[in-house]
Amino acid sequence: MKKIITLILSAILLMTTFLTGCGSKDNNDEQVNKDGVQDKQWSGTVKVQMIGEFKMQDSTDPVSGTKTKGVHVLKEEFERTHPGATVEFVLMGWDSYQQKTQAMLMSGEADVYQVPGISNFASQDLLEPLASYIEKDKYDLDAYIDGQIDGWKAMSSNDENLEIYGLPVLGDTRVIVYDKKLFDDWGVEYLSESPSIDEILEKAKKMTGKNPVTGEQNFGIIFRGKYASDVAMNISESLGGTWGSGFLWKDMKINFNSKEMIQALNYTKEALNYAPRGILSSQGSELFLKENNNIAMNIRTAPGFMKAIYSTGLGDRYDAALLFVNPDKGMGQAFSGSPCSIGKASENKELAWEYLKFTGSEYYQKYLWDEYMALPVLKSAREWESIKAVPQMDVMLRSMSLLWTPRYPYRSGQPRYILATNVEKALLGEMSPEEALNNAQKEAEDWLKEQCK
Repeated sequence: MKKIITLILSAILLMTTFLTGCGSKDNNDEQVNKDGVQDKQWSGTVKVQMIGEFKMQDSTDPVSGTKTKGVHVLKEEFERTHPGATVEFVLMGWDSYQQKTQAMLMSGEADVYQVPGISNFASQDLLEPLASYIEKDKYDLDAYIDGQIDGWKAMSSNDENLEIYGLPVLGDTRVIVYDKKLFDDWGVEYLSESPSIDEILEKAKKMTGKNPVTGEQNFGIIFRGKYASDVAMNISESLGGTWGSGFLWKDMKINFNSKEMIQALNYTKEALNYAPRGILSSQGSELFLKENNNIAMNIRTAPGFMKAIYSTGLGDRYDAALLFVNPDKGMGQAFSGSPCSIGKASENKELAWEYLKFTGSEYYQKYLWDEYMALPVLKSAREWESIKAVPQMDVMLRSMSLLWTPRYPYRSGQPRYILATNVEKALLGEMSPEEALNNAQKEAEDWLKEQCK
């Protein structure tokens, strides 16, 4: 464990030197000198909106003492490599980010936007299509992890096919995280790299009860009840199912009550037997990732778990495994993360495009990883020493390349909530899985029909 932490700290120290003294590796064909500075003289200001916990200036966590470099380093690097250009940031949190971004796009308040809700904005013709920029600069999309470009494709009101309106910036995925100590206590073999739902439930059952070593009550499994419908959908993919087809509401067909989905919901319901009470109200996982943890597996965990375990010295105790994929499609689970786009109303699109390319540089991506432990979207990240120092990152990066693309479009509208509500009813015993999913199918189809009137 000490070796891992030493490597991480060494990599961050190396990156600090990089941030202050070196140029970035840019993915474009602009003429640059040995310090990465473009020969072209730029003018004007590019306004960049960012969503999350970003701060302009350096900050120190009052509890852990961890120092985080502010986004001023991004401003300084872009301005250094683009002489004459100025960067202004508009920083916002995740609260009501969709509504705030909508208002900004409509008023032309910024040039570059972080848009996890990209399909909604593209459909309103609020985003600039990027195909011509990519072609002009021969921008290398293969530098990104497989699926990351396709996952963010969207359609405007005039498009007949999915097009590129944004470039991936913040990676995201979900994995199975498990406590090796509890597996050892129970004498259960660690999870395989890509376990089946049968393997997971079999091992969860074995580790539910009084721990033979500590005497404490253990549970085999946990997942957030709020996302039970996503769990069921992902299990159905492993059984050969799909969410449906189409991208626009008028073209969409859904498979909420397929035989695979019904079987998957039965599996999800069985998992409740090995989970703490309160799971459906997102309770019971309070000890997970802690020293006194009592749960063997969390089957849908976000990347933030890495920061939690390494900050408490538990990095060698918890490991990760891949979630489920459709055996025919070779992909599975909801696509997630954040892309950046150029606002249609931007009056400085050329400089905005330069900034978009900057987000795909190793400089930018290493900043996000080293300072926020945000998953990088570049294939080259596998070779970074700071990535190699975190064993769980191998699974995380491979998981990112297996996400379902194009992403589930039904999740951007009411069908997402219709499915979630009916799955919850089945798990609470108010309806059978088949009844609940038949109801979800009918309600979602009725809603889709209304959108076409």
